[in-house]
Amino acid sequence: MSKMTNGYETRLIRELDFIHDDPAGDLSLDALADVAALSRFHFHRVFHAVIGETVAAAVRRMRVYRASVALVQTTAPLAKIAHAVGYPNLASFTRSFAELYGVPPAAFRAKGELRPLPPLFRTGVPPMYAVEIRQDPARRLAAMPHKGAYTEIGRAFEKGGAVLAARKLMGACGGMVGVYYDDPAAVAVADLRSHAGFEIGSGPIDPPLELVNLPAGRNAVLRFKGSYSGLPAAYEQLYRNWLPGSGETPADSPVFEVYLNTPMDTAPEELLTEICLPLA
Repeated sequence: MSKMTNGYETRLIRELDFIHDDPAGDLSLDALADVAALSRFHFHRVFHAVIGETVAAAVRRMRVYRASVALVQTTAPLAKIAHAVGYPNLASFTRSFAELYGVPPAAFRAKGELRPLPPLFRTGVPPMYAVEIRQDPARRLAAMPHKGAYTEIGRAFEKGGAVLAARKLMGACGGMVGVYYDDPAAVAVADLRSHAGFEIGSGPIDPPLELVNLPAGRNAVLRFKGSYSGLPAAYEQLYRNWLPGSGETPADSPVFEVYLNTPMDTAPEELLTEICLPLA
């Protein structure tokens, strides 16, 4: 087992202790990323891939467990217990508790049976893909912003391509690059942020296009062949299997995808996508 594997174990243990120790504290993704000493762009993907549940689900599970102990071992009012484990009101606490334990808090207290906190860890092995570490040059993108489901980013690529074609700039463009700022497991679909970018060397980039600069540096590159619907499994392998044992730490820069061909002239099973994870 490598030092970095142990390093990721240490980060996750520190994370879980932090949640258990202060369930009513600031458990936002930004705060938890600081505790793990990981970039906000990548913290949740690492946590979700290794632990097997989202940060929100883990926080809820630990908060409700702490509440279950208090219900059985104390006579504190339900509202006080709810507040102590981080719930703003009794209604939200009751709803979360019932979802996890199958009964509302009052009924659980009346029964008086204390249950251990069941750890939830991911099992099974995701598909394996080769990953290489590559030194890449800086990329300058003329990009169309997209907000919403990542599966709908094709619309932004079409609009960006139309704008560039109207400006007679498509001939100056290189490859297509998608930049993804959020983890779909942690952010509501409607709030996901991304850019549909076209590499371009120079010249002004005017609205509705936006300039996106991806810095030069080392990237972990997983080349995926197949339909875009298979990309989530490739991400899981990259963050769950490759990263913890790699000896590497993600940089504070978003993950991006380089599209080596397009569905316009390529069968789904022949599509080639490079998932690029920037490294510190």
